[in-house]
Amino acid sequence: MTNIRTAEALRPKSFDEIVGQSHLFGERGVIRKMLASGRVTNMIFYGPPGTGKTTAAEIIARESGMVFHRLNATTASLSDVKDILGSTNNVFCAGGILLYIDEIQYFNKKQQQALLEYIEDGRVTLITSTTENPHFYIYNAIISRSSLFEFKPVSPTDCVLALRRAVDYLNREQGKEKTAADEVLDYIARSTSGDVRHAIVLLENSFFAADDVITQEVVDGFNVRVGNFDDDTHYDLLSCLQKSIRGSDPDAAAFYVAKLLSLGELISVCRRLQVIANEDVGLAYSMAAVVTRACCESAKELGMPEARIPLAHAAILLATSPKSNSAYMAVNEAMGDIEQGRGRNMPPHLQSPLFQGYQYPHDYPNHYVKQQYLPDDLKNKRYYQWGDNKMEQAAKAYADKLKGK
Repeated sequence: MTNIRTAEALRPKSFDEIVGQSHLFGERGVIRKMLASGRVTNMIFYGPPGTGKTTAAEIIARESGMVFHRLNATTASLSDVKDILGSTNNVFCAGGILLYIDEIQYFNKKQQQALLEYIEDGRVTLITSTTENPHFYIYNAIISRSSLFEFKPVSPTDCVLALRRAVDYLNREQGKEKTAADEVLDYIARSTSGDVRHAIVLLENSFFAADDVITQEVVDGFNVRVGNFDDDTHYDLLSCLQKSIRGSDPDAAAFYVAKLLSLGELISVCRRLQVIANEDVGLAYSMAAVVTRACCESAKELGMPEARIPLAHAAILLATSPKSNSAYMAVNEAMGDIEQGRGRNMPPHLQSPLFQGYQYPHDYPNHYVKQQYLPDDLKNKRYYQWGDNKMEQAAKAYADKLKGK
């Protein structure tokens, strides 16, 4: 058996070998035309897994004569970036460095901000990739200095081209003459929803399990996930997760976490669980937000498959916690007033530098003194309504005591 996995061995070496993404790398593709004119810019690639983002970065480096370095943000740090620059003596020589950072959504804001130094002084040309919406996960200053390119799911017709190459490659490597009908290759392509890497891995497994002919029956033995995962499905599943937790159903919460993770949605699950902790559990059990945050950070550090454990922990905790949306409702109503132009003039005694007329609460019994905090046109407005749960009712009793009620 060969030691080189088929998907890696068949990785395209030129734009002509890339299947799909003709809008980027075809004869009239925008990236291909840009490189032909001698220009290489910072780029952000976004789109589903297995659609050629890493391959494209390698080819761009090769075509432009640049030294290619690849990091994965799930395991890399800024020190790795510094090591790459420090180990290269000809940083400013012809060609230069192309640094490719895969899964950049795993770099936090501070780490992404630090990359700007290397972008702006010309030490590197940066290409990053993400399977998420870049406007949600990538620092705006990096986006403003880069060109965004969408990688689309590869069509079944294009994917079949790669699968035919894979059959030929495996036969050569193994000294076999196995065959696969076009209908079976098309079935594999459609079953893997535009992910070429997944399709080739599925074909490779089927090749070794088949006798002389790769059949659909053999393919189905590897638990093919059939069906597309589009934007509507993405948001529908996240909505189902939130509504299940809001409805205090831990079984449904566990199911939708598992379903989303099976589709590669780790980051989206983390984001939505943190929203739920504050929107739907909120002040009824404030520690839920702390625990959820810790579980999400653990999940991102662990990666799959272990990430499923802390995320299930968080989802079931939230589903079984008391619920309150009082903070969510309060800030929404306040935002409504702001959008209507209310509350523009702050109380003078709260403004720096002199704070004239301000009463320092710590100078008074129980660290409380009655004074106006809201602007004049909103001074009697009530945004926050106490929830009927144990935690908020205890806080209400304390507030009433302070105010002599």
